[in-house]
Amino acid sequence: MSKAQITIDREFTVGEVPRRLFGSFVEHMGRCVYTGIYEPGHPEADQKGFRRDVLELVKELGASVVRYPGGNFVSGYNWEDGVGPVSERPRRLDGAWHTIETNAFGLHEFVDWSRVAGVEVMQAINLGTRGVGAARDIVEYANHPGGTYLSDLRKKNGHADPFAIGLWCLGNEMDGPWQIGHKSADEYGRLAQEAAKAMRLVDPSIELVACGSSGSGMPTFGAWEQTVLTHAYDVVDYVSLHAYYQEHDGDAGSFLASAVDMDYFIDSVIATADAVRAKGKHRKHINLSFDEWNVWYMQGRDGDDQLESIAAAGQWREHPRLIEDEYNVTDAVVVGTMLNSLLRHGDRVKIANQAQLVNVIAPIRSEENGPAWRQTIFYPFARMAELATGQILRLAVRSDKYETKRFGEADLVDASATWNEETGRLAFFVANRGLDEASEVEVFLRGLTARRIVRAEVLQVPEGADRFAANSQHAQDTVGLQPLEGVDVAAGELRATLPALSWAVVELEVARN
Repeated sequence: MSKAQITIDREFTVGEVPRRLFGSFVEHMGRCVYTGIYEPGHPEADQKGFRRDVLELVKELGASVVRYPGGNFVSGYNWEDGVGPVSERPRRLDGAWHTIETNAFGLHEFVDWSRVAGVEVMQAINLGTRGVGAARDIVEYANHPGGTYLSDLRKKNGHADPFAIGLWCLGNEMDGPWQIGHKSADEYGRLAQEAAKAMRLVDPSIELVACGSSGSGMPTFGAWEQTVLTHAYDVVDYVSLHAYYQEHDGDAGSFLASAVDMDYFIDSVIATADAVRAKGKHRKHINLSFDEWNVWYMQGRDGDDQLESIAAAGQWREHPRLIEDEYNVTDAVVVGTMLNSLLRHGDRVKIANQAQLVNVIAPIRSEENGPAWRQTIFYPFARMAELATGQILRLAVRSDKYETKRFGEADLVDASATWNEETGRLAFFVANRGLDEASEVEVFLRGLTARRIVRAEVLQVPEGADRFAANSQHAQDTVGLQPLEGVDVAAGELRATLPALSWAVVELEVARN
């Protein structure tokens, strides 16, 4: 059995939990929109065509902010195609995902859906094939009260009141050669700067996210952020990060340590942004928006490259099935550690969006004219979104370690924690990366007295199954949260035994001492 000792002190905090950390992503890709969140004629559809069964799961998931409409899709998208009478909207070819976009669902529909779902809109604009004029226009259409052509057009199209969208992405993955309208760092930095200026002239209250690197492995990583922020530092609020992880060639040890790389990625972007701040003598800090992250089997389990397969299909279809990964126990534990990484960096990572929300590499799956259900990765996200409130605590962790091929040495036990003084609750989120051994975890509380265990739950390999156990349409509850047995708490100490390959949450009622 491996061992870990963790010390928590109420005085050592990172900062307030940013509620936008628990965001998601809806892109016009595959079946995320059509037959995902939107399916007129479905037995669970409301009068606007929104699937109520999916909406209930979205609310249970606890998503706080949703990025829309892409993703690679947005770099070839004309926002005007998705407004006005649906019968008059054009059908377009979407080159990003080799599909036909009907535009039956657009800006108005998404805003309406977001209000029913109780989420904030994070709107992305097209800086691939379009530019400053279109960026300015969509802000006027969405946010100006009235009395101008575009704001009155919004009223004519059914929304008298402004959408009041406060959070905007200045394009998507513009560092990537795969992106429609791919640009160099200088080209993008200048365009982002000018688009941001124009958008703020329409609505000075908005917050803006500049495109950072599409991954820490990009050849331009670091230099890209430095150049872009040198141009746009004064007119943007955040720089983005994107990262996807998967198990390669049965190397489960490295896969389980993915959050080690995520930590490195975040720390590197913070360092670069702060270097630009110092060099430019800027007063404000640029924070981070990790607005795409998840487990994604880009190299599919069958060995096929999923992106190449999409392009090679050679068929233009409406909402085909694309990258509908089925997630297992191992994937859920990795997602739990990635959430830990994001939470530990909550002083600078203020926004994060798991990609995507429904069907496409998603915590929620649905079938056309059929049911909706939770994937394994749903559970760590939902519990952390629910329980991580108040202050993020800075943990001192001493854990047994193991060596990985890709990321070097990693702790077998990975953890994060929050403390809410108003509710008197401490939430402790912990994963055991060990494939074969349970882990004995001791948590020492400093400045806090534990009164009782409110809940203790664990996601682990089901009895009689293996680490590849997953949920499906016909076996929706194979993997989920179960009571974590054998948790003991005294005034200043918590003890728990974590099963091999597991993610757990322990919520305590505590008081200051």
